Amino acid sequence: MTHAQQMLQTNPTKALVSESTLVECIEACFDCAQACTACADACLGEEDVQMLARCIRLDLDCADVCETTGKILSRQTATEPQMLRAALSACAEACRLCAEECENHAEHGMEHCRHCAEACRRCESACNNVLSAISA
Repeated sequence: MTHAQQMLQTNPTKALVSESTLVECIEACFDCAQACTACADACLGEEDVQMLARCIRLDLDCADVCETTGKILSRQTATEPQMLRAALSACAEACRLCAEECENHAEHGMEHCRHCAEACRRCESACNNVLSAISA
């Protein structure tokens, strides 16, 4: 059992969506934030850093959005569904953009970008799953 799951189970406020869907998204957000931060750092170590400027920027922006979304999703008391939808939509879009950029670089042998793109796609999907559950 993860800490995210333990914290949701012990919170006296019931989550708006299923625990498993919410835990998956929280963990995907924080995992993606870490992957994007590490990818930006790895890009800085590459030979042609200028060519990777957009990738680095998207990595850092995506990391910030994912971390913030993970924090917002971790809070259950007095949840505002519109805030959740806004954060989840922004996170899914940031992940989509970052994944597309990283996939381009992964095609040229940058393994760190491949791993980052995978984390971004997982987070994008998890955010969309929670969005669907909230809208249902």
